[in-house]
Amino acid sequence: MEKKYYEEMLGRLNACIEENSFENKKIYLFGHCNATEELTDLLLSRGLQVEAILDNNAEKQGKRYGNISIEEPARILEETQETVVCIAARAYEAMARQLKNLGYTGKIYKMASYDSFAEYSLSSGTINRKYERLNRGMTKLAALKEKYKAEFYFFCPFAALGDICFMMSYLPYFIRQKGISHCLIGVIGEACAQVVRLFGEYEAVSLPQEDMDEIIQAVLYTKDQASFIPHQDRPYAIDLHKALYIKKIPLEQIYCCGVFGLPKETEPYRPMYWKLPGNLNQVQRGKSVILSPYAKSVTALSDNVWKQIVDSYVNRGFRCFTNVVGDEEPLEGTFPISPKLAEIRPLVEYAGTFIGIRSGLCDVLRYADCVKIALYPDYNYCDTKWKAIDMYAIEGWENIVVKDGFIWKTH
Repeated sequence: MEKKYYEEMLGRLNACIEENSFENKKIYLFGHCNATEELTDLLLSRGLQVEAILDNNAEKQGKRYGNISIEEPARILEETQETVVCIAARAYEAMARQLKNLGYTGKIYKMASYDSFAEYSLSSGTINRKYERLNRGMTKLAALKEKYKAEFYFFCPFAALGDICFMMSYLPYFIRQKGISHCLIGVIGEACAQVVRLFGEYEAVSLPQEDMDEIIQAVLYTKDQASFIPHQDRPYAIDLHKALYIKKIPLEQIYCCGVFGLPKETEPYRPMYWKLPGNLNQVQRGKSVILSPYAKSVTALSDNVWKQIVDSYVNRGFRCFTNVVGDEEPLEGTFPISPKLAEIRPLVEYAGTFIGIRSGLCDVLRYADCVKIALYPDYNYCDTKWKAIDMYAIEGWENIVVKDGFIWKTH
């Protein structure tokens, strides 16, 4: 979960506690995801008990996060005691509406505001706010065009390294087809801008999420012909992701064929602009492991899983490192290391082994020449019947699903 949203969630939780919003009530959460797990941990750390996590996905129902069961949403209607529902997942509006349609009359708390698009109401207040935001977006879009004077503009709505990798793998074909000579690529966060630059001398600008949302609304409303939103789930009117309810389509193919309209056999461009890390003295060449246990949008793996992996390599004389960013802590028995994105591939190739939870960083390292292992939590993609490994498996890697009772085998 991104720091911005985590801090917002923490602030809202603290406010609820100060207002005694949970007093004498059973607490339910809706939507099993990384954000919900982090909210669960926060609640437990405050001495509060979570009754259950509600989720629409039948594949998740009956499983557990720690001691907390995952159950169908209608379960909450069986309660005789007063309840509240906290939602940290992105689809707050749809989840809140579903609960009300089920007949739930208790309090529903929105713990994080990810997307200012998601406000569905025909009230005059909502419509006025939308118009005000549209005007702000048009002003910001005009200012961006005045500053950069590019021929064409791409806006990537989320801070997701994997999505940026997929987008950049096929964007050059789009640019060539359109005859674009100078473009600007807008992203969220400097890390995403760094991924863009791995593919060439592209001009990338990092925008705040609020500015991005408002600019995208302006692009959609004005039907700006000099802008494009290269994302598999935006603009929402396309509903490209709904194809996944019928057929398993790997995410890369969705970008290739669905976003850019290219034949599925199109050869993706590769990130090529790497830099050698400044100091490799602490890394033993060919006898080191770079571990990546953190991801913003993926449910975390247990400490026990990582301990098994670390112990396995340390016992065989390997030196283990944890890739950390900001205030992230290294895994027990490992050393912290914080390479720049442009240095990550040379680093793992020098080390010899990379093991990471399946995240966008794995896409950045897709073609690295070393032992590459991706670990997949046992969950379904969104609310489809497809497992994460069905959507994200990487050719040339060892792809491992981590289920309950997981035992690491020596590699």
